[in-house]
Amino acid sequence: MAFRIGVDSGGTFTDVCLLDETTGRVSVWKLPSTPNDPSIAIAGGTREILSRFGGDDSSEVSFFGHGTTVATNALIQGRGARTGLVTNQGFRDLLELARQRRPHLYDLQADKPPALVPRDRRHEVAARIHFDGRVERAPDAEEVRAVARVLGEQGVTSVAVCFLYSFLNPDHEKMVAKVLEEELNESRRLNEERGAAVFITCSHQVCPEFREYERLSTTVVNAFLGPVMRGYLENLIPRLTEAGVQVKPHITQSNGGTITFEAAADQPVRTILSGPSTGVVGALETARMVGIEDLITFDMGGTSTDVALIEGGRPGATTQAEVHGYPIKVPMIDLQTVGAGGGSIAYVDSGGFLKVGPDSAGAEPGPVCYGLGNEQPTVTDANVVMGVLDPVELLGGRMAIDRDRAFAAIEELGAKIGLGPMQTAAGIIQVVTANMARAIRLISVQRGHDPRDYCLVPFGGGGPAHAGHLARELAMRRILVPRNPGILCAIGLLLTDLSHDFSLTRRARLEEASIAAIRAALARLKADAEFWFAAEGVAPERRALSSTVDMRYAGQNHELNVAVPDIDDDAAFLRALAENFGDVHCRRYGYVAPEEPVELITFRLRASGLVDKPEFPTGADAGSDPSAALVGYRQVYMPETRAFAEPSVYDRERLLPGNRIEGPAVIVQFDSTTLVLKGQNAVVDRYFNMLLSEGERQ
Repeated sequence: MAFRIGVDSGGTFTDVCLLDETTGRVSVWKLPSTPNDPSIAIAGGTREILSRFGGDDSSEVSFFGHGTTVATNALIQGRGARTGLVTNQGFRDLLELARQRRPHLYDLQADKPPALVPRDRRHEVAARIHFDGRVERAPDAEEVRAVARVLGEQGVTSVAVCFLYSFLNPDHEKMVAKVLEEELNESRRLNEERGAAVFITCSHQVCPEFREYERLSTTVVNAFLGPVMRGYLENLIPRLTEAGVQVKPHITQSNGGTITFEAAADQPVRTILSGPSTGVVGALETARMVGIEDLITFDMGGTSTDVALIEGGRPGATTQAEVHGYPIKVPMIDLQTVGAGGGSIAYVDSGGFLKVGPDSAGAEPGPVCYGLGNEQPTVTDANVVMGVLDPVELLGGRMAIDRDRAFAAIEELGAKIGLGPMQTAAGIIQVVTANMARAIRLISVQRGHDPRDYCLVPFGGGGPAHAGHLARELAMRRILVPRNPGILCAIGLLLTDLSHDFSLTRRARLEEASIAAIRAALARLKADAEFWFAAEGVAPERRALSSTVDMRYAGQNHELNVAVPDIDDDAAFLRALAENFGDVHCRRYGYVAPEEPVELITFRLRASGLVDKPEFPTGADAGSDPSAALVGYRQVYMPETRAFAEPSVYDRERLLPGNRIEGPAVIVQFDSTTLVLKGQNAVVDRYFNMLLSEGERQ
C-alpha cells in the first residue's frame, strides 16, 4: 500500500490526514499543537497516524505535505531574525515613510506596526539604476564591504537587499549580495561564531515587480522570517525521518500550491497563508464533487476564522495583502481573516459591552473547560455550557472537558453585565457570529456579490457548529459540510499541486506596436517556468501553465488581474485581451471606457506540477431514515428561542448516503460537531458530505 500524508499545524490543534492511494480510504487524527516547537506535534501526529491506520509501513509514504503558521506567527509576534537592510542612497527611511497613509482614516491615535528593521540597521549605498534599466552609477565594492562590517558589528543574522528598479536590472543587488555574503560569513568564521550562515535575500528574487515600497516591505519580511523558517525546517526534517517519512516533504504556499522545504526556507514570505489556503483547496474539491461552483468558505479554527469567495469554481486571488500591518506582495488566495475562533476570549470592554476576540487562549492553556489554567471564558466554553459541544469529552474521548469550570467562568463574566450564564453564553455566540458575518460581507457584499447566491462551506474544528447561525445571519440557504470538516486543511494538502508563480513588470500599451514586447515578456516567463519544471523534476505530461497580466486604464493607480488568451494571431490576441479586461473592469467597477487607452503593467505566470487527485469512497443510497446513527439526546440552549431544546444526537460515522435529518439536531464526529437548527434539515450525499438547507426539503 502507498500512503499520502497531509498535516496542518494550527495555533490550537495539529490535524493529520492519511490517504490510502489503493483503496481511497481517508483516516484522520487530531492532537494539540506544541506552540513552542510545532515540529513536535507534527512528527508525533505523523507517527501516530501511521501506527494506527497505516500498519506502520513507513517505506510506503509517497507524499508528505505540510501547512504551517510558523511564518505568520513569527511576523505577528515580532519574533523574527535580527535583520539589516541595504538600499539606495536616500531611501533608508522608505520603510517607515511607506505610502504616508494612516492605518485608520479617522483614528488619529492609531499606531503603525514597528519597522522590522530599526533605522540604525538600515544602510545606504551610492548606486542608481534609471527607470528604463540603464545604469547611472554602479555600487562601489569597498563601500559595500564597509557596510558589511557595520552590519557584522550590529550582530545581524539576516539582511534584505532592495534597490530601485532591480526588477528591470538586478545586477546591483546581485553584486551587493555577493559581497555581503563573503564579508559577513567570513567574519563569523574568523570569530568562531556558531550557527547558520547569515540569511541574505534580494528583492529581485522575492518580488521582481514595480512599486518600490511594497517590494521593499516584502523583501524585509522575507529576510525577517528567513532564519526562523530555516531553523524550524531544520528541526522538522530529522523528526519526520524518525517518524517514517522518507520522501521529499512539501509545504503549502499562500497561493494554494506547494513548494519544497528548500524553497520555503529561501522564501518564507510565500507561506504567510500556508494553512488557510489548503482549506480553500479542500473546500473547492468537496464542492466540485456535488456540482457546486459558487461558494463561500468558512474556516473556523481555534484562534481565527478565514473566509474566501469562490465563483465559477475559481477562488479569488490577489497579489498583495497586508498582514499585521505589513504589506506583502506575493500571489495568494484572497482570504479575509478575523480573530474569531474557538479559543477567542470573551470580555466586557470599558463601555460595558460584551466583546469576543481577537485575543485567544490558543493551545496552551486553551479554553477554561480544558482545565489547564485559563480563567477567561472563550467561544468553546460557551458552546460547552450551552450543550452544543459534549460537556464531558472531545476528540473521541481523548480530551476531558470540565463543564463546571466553564460555567463558573461564564457566570462570572455575565455578572459584570447583569446577565445569567446561559444568556451570556448565547451572547458570546451571537457576538462571534456577527464578527464572522462582517468578514464574509467584506469579501462578498462590498465587492458586488450577494452571499445569498452562494453555498456556505464550513470547516475547521468550529465551523460546522456555527454555520447554521452564520447562514441565517447572512440569509444563505445552503450549507455544505464536508465529510471531515475538522481536518479539511490537511485533506486539501493531498489535493494540492506543486506550483510556482513568476512575475515580470514590463509596462506597455495595449496596441499593435507593443505586441513584440508583450510576446517577449510572456516568453521570458515561460522560459523561467521550463527551467523550474526541470529543476523540480516535473514530467512533461504533468506540466500546466496559466498566464495573466495586471492591466489598467492609463492614469489609474491600481491594476486588475486579467487572463491572457492563448491565441497565436496577434490581432485576435489583442482583441481578446481587451475584452477580458473590459469584463473584469465592469464586474469590479460597473463600467467600461472603450475609448480610453489601456496599459499592461505586470505579466504573471503560474507553473503547476499536477498531482493525481484521489478518488474518495462513495456509498449507495441507504434511504432517508437516520435512526441507525442515533446515539441519544442532549439538552442544548438555543439563542434564537432563549430556551433549552432536546435535539437528537447522531454519530456521523454511522450516517449513510440518503439519510435525512430534521433540525434541531447535533451531529458528532471525531474532528468536529455540526449543529442543525430548527427549520433546517440535512441530507447525506453519496460522498458522505452533508448538505443543509433552510426551510425546505431537499
